[in-house]
Amino acid sequence: MDSQMFQNAFGEQPQTGSELDSVIKPQTKPIIEFRGVSKTYAKGTHALNDINIQIKPGEFVFVVGASGAGKSTFMKLIMREEKANTGDVMVNGFNLTTLPRKQVPMLRRTMGIVFQDFRLIPTMDVFDNVAFAMHVVGEKPNVIRREVAKALSQVGLGHKARSKPAELSGGEQQRVGLARALINKPSLLIADEPTGNVDPNMSYEIVEMLSRINKAGTTVLMVTHEHNLVRDFHHRVIMLEGGKIVADNAEGTI
Repeated sequence: MDSQMFQNAFGEQPQTGSELDSVIKPQTKPIIEFRGVSKTYAKGTHALNDINIQIKPGEFVFVVGASGAGKSTFMKLIMREEKANTGDVMVNGFNLTTLPRKQVPMLRRTMGIVFQDFRLIPTMDVFDNVAFAMHVVGEKPNVIRREVAKALSQVGLGHKARSKPAELSGGEQQRVGLARALINKPSLLIADEPTGNVDPNMSYEIVEMLSRINKAGTTVLMVTHEHNLVRDFHHRVIMLEGGKIVADNAEGTI
């Protein structure tokens, strides 16, 4: 998504003629692209080595690999928590290798992020945890009330809107995190070990929700160590080992 498309999504006046055509046409470029990307940390750890990969709009992709394989660095580059030493990382039309720090918030508004440890604000109730992401972008109160109620209903937590995170199970907290990630309708959803702190039954429910969200058009990128989920849901699988991509299977087998 380029800067003009982003402005349209957040309330700027629409263009006309050919400019409008360029906005409403379906995205055909990769939503994520790594071109010759390598990352070495200051202490000499070679986390990624010459990664070349494309993820298209609308895909659901599992990222798997053993501890130390490079999964965390791969995700941090996409979220611009880290920068590549060499190569280009393209996400939603942004070149993250050259992106100025002041534009990082703009990039992150095009994506939703679900964390393993939930990262809910303990002093806020469920409703306000989800609404927080809309307040950040300056949405109107009546829109916030409507959209948060809709998002909580989507994840089956409408009846928990005024509960605090400590009153919820791990699975319920993760569903709140999912609602929060989706509330601003991102084109890309990043799920970093979203089933790591929930029981096996809830793990399947979480991935089923992510699959439904993907079928509605959102690109989903999910890091997981749970190979049974990968085998059962049959999405594309990217496997990392020693900082390199050693497998890229469109049929969801590992």
